[in-house]
Amino acid sequence: MWRRSASFILDKEDNAAQPPPPPAKPDTLTLSLSSPPPPTATTIAATINPPSSFSSSMADTLQNPNPKISAYYQTRAAHHGVVSSDWLAQAQAVAEPHLPEGWARSGSAAEPGGGGGGGRPFSVTDEFNNWRQQPDLAEAVAAIRALAAVIRASEATTMMELEIELKKASDSLKNSDTTSISLTAGCDLFMRYVTRTSALEYEEFNSAKSRLIERAEKFGEISQKARRIIAMLSQDFIFDGCTILVHGFSRVVLEVLKTAVQNKKVFRVFCTEGRPDRSGLRLSNDLAKLDVSVKLLIDSAVAYTMDEVDMVLVGADGVVESGGIINLMGTYQIALVAHSMNKPVYVAAESYKFARLYPLDQKDMVPAERPIDFGVPIPAKVEVEKSARDYTPPQYLTLLFTDLGVLTPSVVSDELIQLYL
Repeated sequence: MWRRSASFILDKEDNAAQPPPPPAKPDTLTLSLSSPPPPTATTIAATINPPSSFSSSMADTLQNPNPKISAYYQTRAAHHGVVSSDWLAQAQAVAEPHLPEGWARSGSAAEPGGGGGGGRPFSVTDEFNNWRQQPDLAEAVAAIRALAAVIRASEATTMMELEIELKKASDSLKNSDTTSISLTAGCDLFMRYVTRTSALEYEEFNSAKSRLIERAEKFGEISQKARRIIAMLSQDFIFDGCTILVHGFSRVVLEVLKTAVQNKKVFRVFCTEGRPDRSGLRLSNDLAKLDVSVKLLIDSAVAYTMDEVDMVLVGADGVVESGGIINLMGTYQIALVAHSMNKPVYVAAESYKFARLYPLDQKDMVPAERPIDFGVPIPAKVEVEKSARDYTPPQYLTLLFTDLGVLTPSVVSDELIQLYL
């Protein structure tokens, strides 16, 4: 199925028509599965404040999972929430032509655990935890890197032992945070893509292991290209003078808008605040640095401003079998308002977020809660809704921009079948 995806088509055209590519720019993510990046402590310190408390809290969550509190959304808040002092300093420097010193670029990365080096026993959860600290790295890609490290660090002597070890590592990652849809989908797709070849049954073990590592790295490369491909495919839908409504912070949505700026398109963005972690403030800050006209909205002002909007563009935490999406709380009501006013709703989502789920309603999902601070004391008798996400049915979505192509919601089930065959 990957042979007919957009990434292979683009690669084939690039190889035929262009000379070897120049060295990657500093703001391009070019991390290799086989060669982990060097540590950049300054960037990590500026992006995650403070790093020590973030790492310890994340590790505690993974090692002692609480099914009622979503580690996935706690990580999102740590990466993209803006209630820290460093964000205020960055906001004051928006007018500067260059990024402030220490601001995290998409190419910055923390050094992973190194596959159990330094005398420490290898732990796939620790490896995943280290990769996940990078704000610009998707959880699914972090899981792919961690699982690839399992293959390299394995001391198995037969393919059966190696597959069992890999399956246990995958289950361990999925169980560490059952609220993360992309983590589960990424692990499942990795297992399917890496191990689905009958040739492994007839090869000598070391050759078969090398084949597994090669396929793991290839899958990682495909996944890392996803955002760039989506950004390219979505450009035909963004026109000069349009007004785009976005909700909260989405890395793939930011990549789409960055590419539009690079293509010299002139547009305006309405950005919701994205309570309770206010991740929309971070997105508005990033867009302001690109000289994009941005208007910040409180979440409850969506209907009030919808008549000025030409399109809605959101990301997704997961794309389900019905063609609907699971995303940040508030996405459903935005889609309802847009649908009632005949505004198109576009979703930008990587194919590793396609999940074998079929929710029937808002409650038919694994609970994903996050702490909410209203800034004032709440009486003990008052119940607080802490759900972090909602489900938007497919009838309220117009198109999905994916690395497999531009899809209608009704096509998603067919693509899922192809992915998991």
